[in-house]
Amino acid sequence: MIGSVAFVWGLKLLSSPETARKGNLIASVGMAAAIIGILIVPMDIGVNNYAWVAGGLVLGGGIGLLLAFKVKMTGMPQMVSILNGLGGAAAVIIAVVELRHYYDGTRAMTSGQIAISLSALLIGGIAFTGSFMAWFKLEEWIKDNALILPKHNVFNLVLLALIVSLGVWLFIQGPEGSMMWAMVFMGLSLLYGFSFVIPIGGADMPVVISLLNSFSGLSAASAGLIYSNNFMLVGGILVGASGTILTLLMCKAMNRSLLNVLIGGFGGSSGPAKIQKGDLVIREVSLNDAAIQLLYSQSVVFVPGYGLAVAQAQKVVKEVDEILEKNGVDVKYAIHPVAGRMPGHMNVLLAEADVPYPKLLDLEEANEFIANADVAVIIGANDVVNPAAEDDPSSPIYGMPVLQVWKAKHVIVLKRSMRAGYAGIDNMLFFHPRNKMLFGDAKDTLSKLVGELKGL
Repeated sequence: MIGSVAFVWGLKLLSSPETARKGNLIASVGMAAAIIGILIVPMDIGVNNYAWVAGGLVLGGGIGLLLAFKVKMTGMPQMVSILNGLGGAAAVIIAVVELRHYYDGTRAMTSGQIAISLSALLIGGIAFTGSFMAWFKLEEWIKDNALILPKHNVFNLVLLALIVSLGVWLFIQGPEGSMMWAMVFMGLSLLYGFSFVIPIGGADMPVVISLLNSFSGLSAASAGLIYSNNFMLVGGILVGASGTILTLLMCKAMNRSLLNVLIGGFGGSSGPAKIQKGDLVIREVSLNDAAIQLLYSQSVVFVPGYGLAVAQAQKVVKEVDEILEKNGVDVKYAIHPVAGRMPGHMNVLLAEADVPYPKLLDLEEANEFIANADVAVIIGANDVVNPAAEDDPSSPIYGMPVLQVWKAKHVIVLKRSMRAGYAGIDNMLFFHPRNKMLFGDAKDTLSKLVGELKGL
């Protein structure tokens, strides 16, 4: 009970960056309480193997602690993917162990327990291999289009139908089935996890990560049902439900259905822009001019994107923010729900730099502020500020709600080059008459901008 209450309380506190750290700590204490509670209650299946449990806790905790210290903000989506995958893998191992005991006659199982074990194999398998495929894509070890088969979505549907049919057959067979066919079922589920994520890429990856997170929660809930463990059940349901809600909210933010994301993913690794619109003009701005424009503005809005995370420039942005605030400039941050490569990426990035949470505006609030802002500064964002979402029906992001930065009086885009964003599509904002480009590494450019601002 203590563990379950701590999980619910911790999840509630995670809803705000101001209380998220406290919420994470409370949830961790709840997990520790639940583990201790399980260890001190005698189990009905034999002797408790405390040495194995302690070894697992030390090894897993040590690896997790090491990764947490080493991971960079740009690698946070990859770490989340790995953690999702390992949660699914744990459910798969539990299901395999219990089914082995069932088929060799050492444990009786009800029809409900058989169904739950097979479900854990399926959902956990998809979460495991699907999350690792997402990790490979995020690390760009595998290109988005490298493994796509002809009619890949048809292949996925056929494979899923085969897995479900085999699962139903194993359920009907009951003890007459065999561990061999259960392992075939597991193998096909693992294969489907890989194949499920292969066609999805580009700007859809944050949605996929969120969906796989919900799968890992559902697999944990399945494991809780297998062992009649209420804490695993509550924790799994909380993760599964919150992940599902977040997935649907992100789909809404992209103005796309979940089905469209899963079978019609667009975009891929970024490459050179392919804009062919005639003689379009690229306007550049010098550091000194940008500094003057910012310092003598009444309101400025920063729009962070993945490029900010790559450059690790969040603390320098905060320094620019402080200088402007001292000069009476109203500074805000416009956060798009799918900015970065995982849900909440920009919020975590700015929280790390101690940017006050009230300065972070969501999509609707941000667009209201932008419409009256003197300057909008785009730092590494691309697809979420693309005017094509509103004025180009042929664009794959047409209809997606975006940050309408072109409505500010002036726009400054900080980018390394004219390369397309993660969705792999052109951005006409770069050629907008109100926009000026400031090329270079975001951290280096902003550091020089700080020097210019202090010299004024």
